Amino acid sequence: MSVNGEYRNKVVSFEQMAKQIKSGDTVVTALSLGAWSIEVVHAILDRWKELENVTLMDALQLNPEIKLYSEEFLKKIHGRINFCPNFATLVIRKLLQTGFIDHFCNQSSDAGEKLARNADVFITQVTPPNHQGFVNLGLTNFYTMDTIRIARALGKKMLAIGEVNDQQPVVYGDNWMHVSEFDFFVENSKPIPIFKRAEPGEAERNIGKYVVELINDGDTFQMGLGTIPEAVVNHLHVKNDLGVHTEMFPTDLPELVRKGIITNKRKPFHTGVTVASFCLGDEAMYEYVRENPVCEFYPGSYTNNAAFIAQHPNMVAINMGLLVDLSGQIVSEGIGHRMISGPGGQLDFQIGAYYSKGGKGITLIKAARTLKDGMLASSIVADLPLGSPVTVPRHFADYIVTEYGVAHLKNKTRRQRAEALIEIAHPAFQDELRAQVKERFYA
Repeated sequence: MSVNGEYRNKVVSFEQMAKQIKSGDTVVTALSLGAWSIEVVHAILDRWKELENVTLMDALQLNPEIKLYSEEFLKKIHGRINFCPNFATLVIRKLLQTGFIDHFCNQSSDAGEKLARNADVFITQVTPPNHQGFVNLGLTNFYTMDTIRIARALGKKMLAIGEVNDQQPVVYGDNWMHVSEFDFFVENSKPIPIFKRAEPGEAERNIGKYVVELINDGDTFQMGLGTIPEAVVNHLHVKNDLGVHTEMFPTDLPELVRKGIITNKRKPFHTGVTVASFCLGDEAMYEYVRENPVCEFYPGSYTNNAAFIAQHPNMVAINMGLLVDLSGQIVSEGIGHRMISGPGGQLDFQIGAYYSKGGKGITLIKAARTLKDGMLASSIVADLPLGSPVTVPRHFADYIVTEYGVAHLKNKTRRQRAEALIEIAHPAFQDELRAQVKERFYA
Protein backbone atom coordinates (compact mmCIF):
# COMPACT_ATOMS: atom_id res chain seq x y z
CA MET A 1 0.00 0.00 0.00
CA SER A 2 1.24 3.53 -0.77
CA VAL A 3 2.06 5.91 2.05
CA ASN A 4 -0.89 8.08 1.10
CA GLY A 5 -3.15 5.04 1.01
CA GLU A 6 -2.01 3.95 4.48
CA TYR A 7 -2.71 7.43 5.80
CA ARG A 8 -6.13 7.76 4.15
CA ASN A 9 -7.21 4.35 5.50
CA LYS A 10 -6.54 5.61 9.03
CA VAL A 11 -8.47 8.90 8.76
CA VAL A 12 -11.72 8.84 10.75
CA SER A 13 -14.35 11.37 11.84
CA PHE A 14 -14.48 12.92 15.30
CA GLU A 15 -17.35 10.60 16.20
CA GLN A 16 -15.52 7.50 14.96
CA MET A 17 -12.42 8.57 16.89
CA ALA A 18 -14.45 9.05 20.08
CA LYS A 19 -15.96 5.57 19.72
CA GLN A 20 -12.49 4.07 20.14
CA ILE A 21 -12.60 5.08 23.82
CA LYS A 22 -13.74 2.27 26.10
CA SER A 23 -14.86 2.26 29.72
CA GLY A 24 -11.85 2.07 32.02
CA ASP A 25 -9.50 3.77 29.54
CA THR A 26 -6.99 6.46 30.48
CA VAL A 27 -6.83 8.97 27.64
CA VAL A 28 -3.76 11.23 27.57
CA THR A 29 -3.08 14.18 25.31
CA ALA A 30 0.10 16.05 24.46
CA LEU A 31 1.33 19.14 26.25
CA SER A 32 0.20 22.64 25.39
CA LEU A 33 0.07 23.38 21.64
CA GLY A 34 0.20 19.66 20.85
CA ALA A 35 -2.93 18.91 22.86
CA TRP A 36 -6.31 17.87 21.52
CA SER A 37 -8.56 20.56 20.09
CA ILE A 38 -11.90 21.48 21.60
CA GLU A 39 -13.63 19.44 18.86
CA VAL A 40 -11.69 16.28 19.68
CA VAL A 41 -12.08 16.38 23.46
CA HIS A 42 -15.75 17.39 23.20
CA ALA A 43 -16.40 14.43 20.90
CA ILE A 44 -15.16 12.20 23.73
CA LEU A 45 -17.06 14.11 26.41
CA ASP A 46 -20.28 13.82 24.40
CA ARG A 47 -20.16 10.08 25.09
CA TRP A 48 -20.11 10.49 28.87
CA LYS A 49 -23.43 8.68 29.40
CA GLU A 50 -22.09 5.59 27.59
CA LEU A 51 -18.81 5.36 29.49
CA GLU A 52 -17.66 4.49 33.00
CA ASN A 53 -14.39 5.18 34.79
CA VAL A 54 -12.66 6.89 31.87
CA THR A 55 -9.81 9.22 32.89
CA LEU A 56 -8.76 12.19 30.75
CA MET A 57 -5.31 13.64 31.30
CA ASP A 58 -3.81 16.83 29.84
CA ALA A 59 -1.12 19.39 30.69
CA LEU A 60 -0.60 23.17 30.38
CA GLN A 61 -4.17 24.02 29.42
CA LEU A 62 -4.56 26.89 26.91
CA ASN A 63 -8.24 26.68 25.89
CA PRO A 64 -10.57 27.74 28.75
CA GLU A 65 -13.65 26.99 26.59
CA ILE A 66 -13.15 23.23 26.91
CA LYS A 67 -16.04 22.09 29.11
CA LEU A 68 -13.74 19.64 30.90
CA TYR A 69 -12.65 22.70 32.89
CA SER A 70 -16.19 23.48 34.09
CA GLU A 71 -16.86 22.50 37.70
CA GLU A 72 -20.56 22.07 36.94
CA PHE A 73 -19.87 19.74 34.02
CA LEU A 74 -17.29 17.76 36.00
CA LYS A 75 -19.86 17.12 38.71
CA LYS A 76 -22.33 15.83 36.11
CA ILE A 77 -19.89 13.37 34.50
CA HIS A 78 -18.04 12.38 37.68
CA GLY A 79 -17.48 8.63 37.86
CA ARG A 80 -18.13 8.20 34.16
CA ILE A 81 -15.40 10.52 32.88
CA ASN A 82 -12.83 11.77 35.38
CA PHE A 83 -10.15 14.40 34.96
CA CYS A 84 -6.54 14.07 36.12
CA PRO A 85 -4.22 16.78 34.72
CA ASN A 86 -0.45 16.39 35.02
CA PHE A 87 0.24 20.12 35.33
CA ALA A 88 -1.72 22.78 37.21
CA THR A 89 -2.50 26.09 35.50
CA LEU A 90 -4.87 28.69 36.99
CA VAL A 91 -8.03 26.88 35.88
CA ILE A 92 -6.73 23.60 37.32
CA ARG A 93 -5.81 25.19 40.66
CA LYS A 94 -9.44 26.17 41.13
CA LEU A 95 -10.75 22.75 40.10
CA LEU A 96 -8.37 20.95 42.46
CA GLN A 97 -10.01 22.75 45.37
CA THR A 98 -13.40 21.22 44.42
CA GLY A 99 -12.18 17.67 45.00
CA PHE A 100 -13.57 16.49 41.66
CA ILE A 101 -10.20 16.05 39.97
CA ASP A 102 -6.93 14.34 40.77
CA HIS A 103 -3.37 15.37 39.87
CA PHE A 104 -0.64 13.28 38.24
CA CYS A 105 2.84 14.28 39.43
CA ASN A 106 5.08 14.28 36.40
CA GLN A 107 8.69 15.31 35.85
CA SER A 108 9.75 16.25 32.31
CA SER A 109 12.69 13.90 31.86
CA ASP A 110 10.69 10.70 32.42
CA ALA A 111 7.17 11.96 31.69
CA GLY A 112 6.94 9.89 28.52
CA GLU A 113 7.66 6.63 30.32
CA LYS A 114 5.22 7.37 33.14
CA LEU A 115 2.45 8.29 30.72
CA ALA A 116 3.20 5.31 28.47
CA ARG A 117 2.61 3.00 31.42
CA ASN A 118 -0.71 4.72 32.23
CA ALA A 119 -2.21 5.58 28.84
CA ASP A 120 -4.62 3.40 26.90
CA VAL A 121 -5.11 6.12 24.29
CA PHE A 122 -2.77 8.97 23.36
CA ILE A 123 -3.85 11.96 21.24
CA THR A 124 -1.54 14.58 19.76
CA GLN A 125 -1.65 17.24 17.07
CA VAL A 126 0.57 16.64 14.05
CA THR A 127 1.17 18.15 10.62
CA PRO A 128 -0.14 16.48 7.47
CA PRO A 129 2.19 13.70 6.30
CA ASN A 130 4.92 14.55 3.80
CA HIS A 131 5.53 12.50 0.65
CA GLN A 132 7.72 10.09 2.65
CA GLY A 133 4.86 9.39 5.07
CA PHE A 134 6.22 11.33 8.05
CA VAL A 135 4.15 13.70 10.17
CA ASN A 136 5.84 16.41 12.21
CA LEU A 137 4.95 16.99 15.86
CA GLY A 138 4.99 20.73 15.28
CA LEU A 139 5.31 22.99 18.30
CA THR A 140 5.26 20.26 20.96
CA ASN A 141 7.45 17.18 21.21
CA PHE A 142 8.06 17.02 24.98
CA TYR A 143 6.58 13.65 26.08
CA THR A 144 4.65 12.86 22.85
CA MET A 145 7.20 10.79 20.95
CA ASP A 146 8.39 9.06 24.12
CA THR A 147 4.88 8.10 25.23
CA ILE A 148 3.96 6.47 21.92
CA ARG A 149 7.26 4.69 21.33
CA ILE A 150 7.77 3.50 24.91
CA ALA A 151 4.23 2.11 25.01
CA ARG A 152 4.99 0.18 21.82
CA ALA A 153 8.28 -1.08 23.26
CA LEU A 154 6.44 -2.26 26.37
CA GLY A 155 4.06 -4.25 24.19
CA LYS A 156 1.06 -2.19 25.25
CA LYS A 157 -1.95 -1.99 22.96
CA MET A 158 -2.15 1.77 23.35
CA LEU A 159 -4.04 3.58 20.60
CA ALA A 160 -2.10 6.49 19.10
CA ILE A 161 -4.30 9.12 17.46
CA GLY A 162 -2.93 12.02 15.44
CA GLU A 163 -5.04 15.14 15.08
CA VAL A 164 -3.83 16.50 11.74
CA ASN A 165 -3.68 20.29 11.76
CA ASP A 166 -2.29 21.86 8.60
CA GLN A 167 -1.65 25.07 10.56
CA GLN A 168 0.94 23.40 12.78
CA PRO A 169 4.40 24.55 11.63
CA VAL A 170 7.06 21.98 10.79
CA VAL A 171 9.89 22.22 13.32
CA TYR A 172 13.16 20.41 12.66
CA GLY A 173 15.08 18.07 14.96
CA ASP A 174 13.99 14.66 16.21
CA ASN A 175 10.42 15.79 15.69
CA TRP A 176 9.15 13.38 13.01
CA MET A 177 7.02 10.24 13.31
CA HIS A 178 5.82 7.91 10.55
CA VAL A 179 2.12 7.38 9.82
CA SER A 180 2.65 3.69 10.61
CA GLU A 181 3.21 4.65 14.27
CA PHE A 182 -0.40 5.88 14.56
CA ASP A 183 -3.63 3.90 14.63
CA PHE A 184 -6.00 6.68 13.58
CA PHE A 185 -5.99 10.26 12.33
CA VAL A 186 -8.62 12.99 12.47
CA GLU A 187 -8.25 16.07 10.29
CA ASN A 188 -8.93 19.46 11.83
CA SER A 189 -7.48 22.74 10.57
CA LYS A 190 -7.20 25.13 13.54
CA PRO A 191 -5.26 28.37 14.20
CA ILE A 192 -2.43 27.95 16.70
CA PRO A 193 -3.31 29.58 20.05
CA ILE A 194 -1.32 32.65 20.99
CA PHE A 195 0.34 32.70 24.39
CA LYS A 196 -0.05 36.10 26.03
CA ARG A 197 2.94 37.17 28.07
CA ALA A 198 2.43 38.79 31.45
CA GLU A 199 4.03 42.18 31.87
CA PRO A 200 6.75 42.07 34.56
CA GLY A 201 6.31 44.44 37.49
CA GLU A 202 8.98 46.35 39.39
CA ALA A 203 9.91 43.38 41.60
CA GLU A 204 10.28 41.10 38.61
CA ARG A 205 12.40 43.66 36.77
CA ASN A 206 14.70 44.01 39.78
CA ILE A 207 15.11 40.25 39.95
CA GLY A 208 15.94 40.25 36.25
CA LYS A 209 18.73 42.76 36.80
CA TYR A 210 20.34 40.59 39.48
CA VAL A 211 20.08 37.44 37.36
CA VAL A 212 21.73 38.98 34.33
CA GLU A 213 24.76 39.79 36.50
CA LEU A 214 25.17 36.03 37.03
CA ILE A 215 25.17 35.26 33.29
CA ASN A 216 28.41 35.61 31.34
CA ASP A 217 28.98 35.95 27.61
CA GLY A 218 29.13 32.50 26.03
CA ASP A 219 27.05 30.75 28.72
CA THR A 220 24.38 28.25 27.73
CA PHE A 221 21.07 28.78 29.51
CA GLN A 222 17.69 27.25 30.17
CA MET A 223 14.73 29.32 31.23
CA GLY A 224 11.41 28.19 32.64
CA LEU A 225 7.92 29.60 32.16
CA GLY A 226 6.71 32.59 34.17
CA THR A 227 6.62 36.34 34.65
CA ILE A 228 10.02 36.58 36.33
CA PRO A 229 11.89 34.73 33.56
CA GLU A 230 10.21 37.16 31.14
CA ALA A 231 11.93 39.97 33.04
CA VAL A 232 15.27 38.19 32.75
CA VAL A 233 14.90 38.03 28.96
CA ASN A 234 14.33 41.78 28.88
CA HIS A 235 17.79 42.30 30.43
CA LEU A 236 19.74 39.86 28.24
CA HIS A 237 20.39 42.49 25.58
CA VAL A 238 23.75 43.36 27.17
CA LYS A 239 25.09 39.81 26.62
CA ASN A 240 26.78 38.13 23.65
CA ASP A 241 27.13 34.63 22.18
CA LEU A 242 24.72 32.92 24.54
CA GLY A 243 23.64 29.35 23.86
CA VAL A 244 20.24 27.79 24.51
CA HIS A 245 19.60 24.22 25.63
CA THR A 246 16.19 24.27 27.26
CA GLU A 247 12.77 22.71 27.70
CA MET A 248 10.83 25.64 26.21
CA PHE A 249 12.14 28.19 23.72
CA PRO A 250 12.84 31.47 25.53
CA THR A 251 10.53 34.35 24.81
CA ASP A 252 11.81 36.95 22.35
CA LEU A 253 14.08 34.29 20.79
CA PRO A 254 13.95 35.75 17.25
CA GLU A 255 15.03 39.19 18.47
CA LEU A 256 17.81 37.77 20.66
CA VAL A 257 19.18 35.82 17.69
CA ARG A 258 18.90 38.81 15.36
CA LYS A 259 20.98 40.93 17.75
CA GLY A 260 23.67 38.28 18.15
CA ILE A 261 22.86 37.77 21.83
CA ILE A 262 22.01 34.11 21.13
CA THR A 263 24.39 32.46 18.64
CA ASN A 264 24.85 28.98 20.16
CA LYS A 265 28.35 28.97 18.69
CA ARG A 266 30.11 28.05 21.95
CA LYS A 267 27.92 25.03 22.69
CA PRO A 268 29.72 21.67 22.47
CA PHE A 269 26.54 19.96 21.22
CA HIS A 270 24.17 21.19 18.51
CA THR A 271 26.55 24.06 17.88
CA GLY A 272 24.75 26.97 16.26
CA VAL A 273 21.33 25.50 17.03
CA THR A 274 18.75 26.39 19.69
CA VAL A 275 17.48 23.14 21.22
CA ALA A 276 14.19 22.69 23.09
CA SER A 277 11.25 20.30 23.39
CA PHE A 278 8.30 22.69 22.94
CA CYS A 279 7.35 26.26 22.19
CA LEU A 280 4.80 28.86 23.33
CA GLY A 281 4.57 32.38 21.98
CA ASP A 282 3.07 34.66 19.34
CA GLU A 283 2.79 34.49 15.55
CA ALA A 284 6.30 35.88 15.14
CA MET A 285 7.74 33.07 17.26
CA TYR A 286 5.82 30.38 15.37
CA GLU A 287 6.93 31.73 12.01
CA TYR A 288 10.52 31.97 13.21
CA VAL A 289 10.72 28.30 14.23
CA ARG A 290 8.90 27.08 11.11
CA GLU A 291 11.38 25.00 9.03
CA ASN A 292 14.27 26.93 10.58
CA PRO A 293 17.50 24.85 10.54
CA VAL A 294 18.84 26.62 13.66
CA CYS A 295 15.80 25.63 15.79
CA GLU A 296 15.33 21.98 16.72
CA PHE A 297 12.95 20.06 18.96
CA TYR A 298 13.74 16.80 20.75
CA PRO A 299 11.91 14.63 23.27
CA GLY A 300 12.06 15.80 26.88
CA SER A 301 13.97 12.64 27.79
CA TYR A 302 16.80 14.06 25.67
CA THR A 303 16.66 17.79 26.41
CA ASN A 304 16.07 17.22 30.12
CA ASN A 305 18.57 14.43 30.69
CA ALA A 306 20.58 15.79 33.62
CA ALA A 307 23.73 13.89 32.60
CA PHE A 308 23.56 15.42 29.10
CA ILE A 309 22.81 18.88 30.45
CA ALA A 310 25.86 18.62 32.71
CA GLN A 311 28.10 18.07 29.67
CA HIS A 312 27.40 21.67 28.62
CA PRO A 313 30.01 23.87 30.35
CA ASN A 314 28.76 27.07 31.98
CA MET A 315 25.19 25.80 31.95
CA VAL A 316 22.83 28.26 33.64
CA ALA A 317 19.40 26.95 34.72
CA ILE A 318 16.86 29.69 35.51
CA ASN A 319 13.54 28.71 37.11
CA MET A 320 10.91 30.13 39.43
CA GLY A 321 10.14 29.13 43.00
CA LEU A 322 7.29 29.79 45.40
CA LEU A 323 8.99 29.27 48.76
CA VAL A 324 12.44 28.49 50.09
CA ASP A 325 13.13 27.50 53.66
CA LEU A 326 16.13 28.69 55.60
CA SER A 327 18.08 25.51 54.86
CA GLY A 328 17.60 25.88 51.10
CA GLN A 329 14.68 23.55 50.30
CA ILE A 330 12.96 24.98 47.21
CA VAL A 331 9.20 24.67 46.72
CA SER A 332 7.94 25.41 43.20
CA GLU A 333 4.82 23.27 42.72
CA GLY A 334 2.41 24.25 45.47
CA ILE A 335 1.98 25.57 48.98
CA GLY A 336 0.76 23.07 51.52
CA HIS A 337 -1.58 20.68 49.71
CA ARG A 338 -2.65 23.38 47.24
CA MET A 339 -1.14 22.66 43.83
CA ILE A 340 -0.09 25.67 41.75
CA SER A 341 1.92 24.17 38.88
CA GLY A 342 4.05 21.01 38.63
CA PRO A 343 7.69 19.93 38.81
CA GLY A 344 8.25 20.19 35.06
CA GLY A 345 11.94 20.18 34.23
CA GLN A 346 13.18 22.30 37.12
CA LEU A 347 15.02 19.55 38.99
CA ASP A 348 16.38 18.09 35.74
CA PHE A 349 18.09 21.35 34.86
CA GLN A 350 19.06 22.20 38.43
CA ILE A 351 20.99 18.92 38.71
CA GLY A 352 22.45 19.31 35.23
CA ALA A 353 23.69 22.83 36.00
CA TYR A 354 24.98 21.65 39.38
CA TYR A 355 27.37 19.19 37.71
CA SER A 356 28.20 21.41 34.73
CA LYS A 357 31.71 22.90 34.81
CA GLY A 358 31.08 26.54 35.67
CA GLY A 359 27.32 25.90 35.83
CA LYS A 360 24.78 27.77 37.94
CA GLY A 361 21.32 26.80 39.13
CA ILE A 362 19.31 29.97 39.72
CA THR A 363 15.93 30.05 41.45
CA LEU A 364 13.87 33.24 41.10
CA ILE A 365 11.44 34.10 43.84
CA LYS A 366 9.56 37.21 44.96
CA ALA A 367 10.51 37.91 48.55
CA ALA A 368 6.90 38.07 49.71
CA ARG A 369 3.46 37.21 48.39
CA THR A 370 0.11 38.89 49.05
CA LEU A 371 -2.54 36.70 50.66
CA LYS A 372 -6.28 36.84 49.94
CA ASP A 373 -6.84 39.10 52.95
CA GLY A 374 -4.26 41.57 51.63
CA MET A 375 -1.60 40.63 54.18
CA LEU A 376 2.00 39.97 53.14
CA ALA A 377 3.60 36.57 53.73
CA SER A 378 7.31 35.90 53.42
CA SER A 379 8.45 33.56 50.65
CA ILE A 380 11.58 32.79 52.69
CA VAL A 381 10.41 30.77 55.66
CA ALA A 382 11.78 28.90 58.64
CA ASP A 383 9.31 26.04 58.17
CA LEU A 384 7.52 24.95 55.02
CA PRO A 385 3.73 24.67 55.29
CA LEU A 386 2.66 21.08 55.95
CA GLY A 387 2.28 19.16 52.70
CA SER A 388 4.39 21.49 50.54
CA PRO A 389 6.21 19.44 47.87
CA VAL A 390 9.96 20.08 47.75
CA THR A 391 10.90 20.46 44.08
CA VAL A 392 14.63 21.01 44.58
CA PRO A 393 16.22 19.41 47.68
CA ARG A 394 18.56 21.65 49.61
CA HIS A 395 21.70 19.77 48.60
CA PHE A 396 21.13 20.93 45.00
CA ALA A 397 20.24 24.52 45.90
CA ASP A 398 22.64 27.05 44.40
CA TYR A 399 21.62 30.67 43.77
CA ILE A 400 18.39 32.18 45.13
CA VAL A 401 17.45 35.58 43.74
CA THR A 402 14.78 37.97 45.02
CA GLU A 403 14.19 41.63 44.26
CA TYR A 404 16.48 42.38 47.23
CA GLY A 405 19.56 40.54 46.00
CA VAL A 406 21.33 37.21 45.50
CA ALA A 407 21.99 34.44 48.03
CA HIS A 408 24.57 31.85 47.01
CA LEU A 409 23.85 28.72 49.06
CA LYS A 410 26.19 26.16 47.55
CA ASN A 411 29.11 25.21 49.84
CA LYS A 412 27.51 26.95 52.84
CA THR A 413 26.50 25.52 56.20
CA ARG A 414 22.91 25.57 57.36
CA ARG A 415 23.47 28.69 59.47
CA GLN A 416 25.36 30.44 56.68
CA ARG A 417 22.54 29.65 54.25
CA ALA A 418 19.98 31.07 56.64
CA GLU A 419 21.97 34.27 57.06
CA ALA A 420 22.38 34.68 53.29
CA LEU A 421 18.66 34.11 52.69
CA ILE A 422 17.61 36.57 55.38
CA GLU A 423 19.69 39.25 53.64
CA ILE A 424 17.50 38.94 50.52
CA ALA A 425 14.19 38.45 52.39
CA HIS A 426 11.52 41.14 52.50
CA PRO A 427 12.63 43.71 55.12
CA ALA A 428 9.33 43.33 56.99
CA PHE A 429 10.21 39.72 57.88
CA GLN A 430 13.95 39.83 58.48
CA ASP A 431 13.84 40.30 62.26
CA GLU A 432 11.31 37.51 62.67
CA LEU A 433 13.43 35.19 60.52
CA ARG A 434 16.56 35.96 62.56
CA ALA A 435 14.69 35.04 65.73
CA GLN A 436 13.53 31.79 64.15
CA VAL A 437 17.10 30.94 63.10
CA LYS A 438 18.31 31.37 66.67
CA GLU A 439 15.54 29.11 67.93
CA ARG A 440 16.06 26.36 65.34
CA PHE A 441 19.72 26.37 64.32
CA TYR A 442 21.48 27.30 67.57
CA ALA A 443 21.65 25.60 70.97
